[in-house]
Amino acid sequence: MNCPKCSANMKVLRYHGYEVDRCAACHGLWFDRLECDELRLLDNPEILDMGDPTIGKKFNRKNFIDCPHCKRPMVKIEAEGRTDVWYEGCLNCRGVFFDAGEFRDYLDSDIVISFKKLSQKFGK
Repeated sequence: MNCPKCSANMKVLRYHGYEVDRCAACHGLWFDRLECDELRLLDNPEILDMGDPTIGKKFNRKNFIDCPHCKRPMVKIEAEGRTDVWYEGCLNCRGVFFDAGEFRDYLDSDIVISFKKLSQKFGK
C-alpha cells in the first residue's frame, strides 16, 4: 500500500494484535475500519504516531486524496469536540488516514470530551 499523501510505501506495524500502516516517509497513519476507535481504548496508542507534526501540517494542506485501500476519494472529517483536528476518511471502506501528529491530537480530543461529559454530569 502507498501513502495517500506522499505516495511512499506504507509499513505494517503490529500493536496489541492490530495491524496499522505507517508511511515510511511522512509517517502518516492508515487505520482500517474501526481500528482507530478500538486502538484508542488500549494503553499508549499514541506511540504509533511518532511523526513530526510540522510535516503533518504541511501534508494536511493536500485536500484531494484517494483511499489507499479502495482508491475512492476520501473526505475531511473533524474530530468530535475539536475544531482544530481534521483527518481523512473513506466513505466506502471506512478506513481513516491521519497525518503525522493528528492521531495524538485525535486521542487528546477524547480527553477533552471526557472532561466535558464529567463536568456536565457533576454540574460544573
